[in-house]
Amino acid sequence: MTKSSPNAKSAAPGKGGGDTVSAEEGSLLSTLRNLWPLMWPSDRPDLKLRVVLAIAALLASKVATTYIPFAYKGIIDALDTANAEPGILVLGLSLPIIFALAYGLGNILDNGFQQLRDILFASVGQHAVRKLAYRTFEHLHALSMRYHLQRRIGGLSRVIERGTKGIETIVRFTMLNTAPALVEFIIISVVFLVMFGPVFLAVILVTIWAYIYFTIKASNWRIGIRRAMNESDTDANSKAVDSLLNFETVKYFGNEKMEAERFDSSMAAYEKAAIKMWTSLGFLNFGQAVIFWTGMIVIAVLSVLGVQSGDLTIGDFVLVNAFMMQIYRPLNFIGFVYREIRQGLADIESMFALLDQTPEIVDAADAKPLEVSGAVLRFDDVVFHYDPDRPILKGISFEVPAGKTIAIVGPSGAGKSTISRLIYRFYDVTGGKITIDGQDIRDVTQKSLRSAVGMVPQDTVLFNDSIEYNVRYGRPGASTAEVREAAGLAQIAEFVDSLPAGFDTPVGERGLKLSGGEKQRVAIARTILKSPPILILDEATSALDTQTERDIQSALDAVAQNRTTLVIAHRLSTVINADEIIVLKAGEIAERGTHDALLAGDGLYAQMWNRQREADEAQAVLRKTREGDREGFLAPVAEPAE
Repeated sequence: MTKSSPNAKSAAPGKGGGDTVSAEEGSLLSTLRNLWPLMWPSDRPDLKLRVVLAIAALLASKVATTYIPFAYKGIIDALDTANAEPGILVLGLSLPIIFALAYGLGNILDNGFQQLRDILFASVGQHAVRKLAYRTFEHLHALSMRYHLQRRIGGLSRVIERGTKGIETIVRFTMLNTAPALVEFIIISVVFLVMFGPVFLAVILVTIWAYIYFTIKASNWRIGIRRAMNESDTDANSKAVDSLLNFETVKYFGNEKMEAERFDSSMAAYEKAAIKMWTSLGFLNFGQAVIFWTGMIVIAVLSVLGVQSGDLTIGDFVLVNAFMMQIYRPLNFIGFVYREIRQGLADIESMFALLDQTPEIVDAADAKPLEVSGAVLRFDDVVFHYDPDRPILKGISFEVPAGKTIAIVGPSGAGKSTISRLIYRFYDVTGGKITIDGQDIRDVTQKSLRSAVGMVPQDTVLFNDSIEYNVRYGRPGASTAEVREAAGLAQIAEFVDSLPAGFDTPVGERGLKLSGGEKQRVAIARTILKSPPILILDEATSALDTQTERDIQSALDAVAQNRTTLVIAHRLSTVINADEIIVLKAGEIAERGTHDALLAGDGLYAQMWNRQREADEAQAVLRKTREGDREGFLAPVAEPAE
């Protein structure tokens, strides 16, 4: 079978590749073609009906819009004392009154159909935005660990935010405004040709062409400014989020001013680009006004000459000017629409680039769910590197038998934590293979693999939600009783019950409202609830004090019972009971055996053990000294003899 590679094409988010959006295609038509399945969803006949009804309302609005100037002309001609025929009555009403009523009714119908169009299309546009935002979010989770380590969270969130707004702009304006304006231009052009002749039509066409040409050229120039503004905005947001996520570190070093200055430097670039945007907008608006009103002046002069020569009535003069003002609205809007669409395209460029990112790790075409029988984990001559010039693992081979505990120890940088990432298949091995019950983990689905493996990490990061939510995250469908039971096994239930809000207590950003030991117990409870056949403990107690470590270790021992367990340890005291201890050094196995055998061998493990024991003894002496000093300070002072 074919193994995955960084060049493999992703099945998400395009789901078959038919509707994958690509910014590289570069044109509005290409973008609309890719967005069309979202605006005309095959699985939503109700939304298709709304699109049809919205188009019908749009056309009805254009009919009413075209009718309004004729009613206005009728009022003027009926009131013209030179041509008026006051004896004509319809239903007891004079013609001026009838035309006035028709004029008002036409405006009401025009506005009503426009609002109906927007109401009908609202759910269609929002559905498109939601689906593409969901696809992007899903795709982000499908991307590799390597990709996320190179990106900033704040920048990604702002890319999605701007991208979804840009998509909404494109969908709404192209579907609901551009097409109606074109229809209106065609109708008015025909009216001018039939009623006023080719000269009037030529002026109209030249004015429209010049207006649109100028708008496109100026908007294309402004798009580079918009891009620079977006980059500054993304950079500022990334720095702000990064600084706030590391709030404590900022306080530890008193670097509030430095952080504010870093943020302000990005905002200064944003300010400069934003000023250019507003300046260029003023230039664009003035140029558009000059072009339109030049055309308007020519039309007005031709109309005046026509009235003076008797070829046109005063009503015709009003009709021509009404049509010109009516053209101005969609024409001005087309300039706005084009600018918004171009800016929308600039806003979604980064979002499209995200969708074009190919996940490094994908399921093989014939991947099957992992079948776990004994849960035997095996590394077979595994070679791995993040960078070809820096090998991490150099031919590692070992086996974790079913229900046994194997510990991996070694100096910092030996490759211990890399092993857990490879088991989870965050990366693929560059040589050899990893198997579970004889199945190469590259041949099974990622979902089934990760469902079979549980992790208690060194640095537990919790969601900014309740304690119950974070425990239930191990198995979202678990009952409340099962959540409470898992918390009890992790020795945190008593602590949670002592809190005023109990399991509903919020843990804060990244769990910062809890202590290190409390967070670790939540992580253990989460893993207990998941109940995986294979367990990885990745230096789960290295950051805790001695007493908390002992308490946590007893909970971990209970979790590991009867499970295939791989312990990646920093503190050797936590692995003395492991069935086998593997000592890594520079990506290779230096020693292996039981705790007693390795001590007897007087090798690297024995040296590490002796260093840790000496450090622990020194800490114990220091702690006792401090406690003695404290007791002496608190002891009562003897009364002086009289």
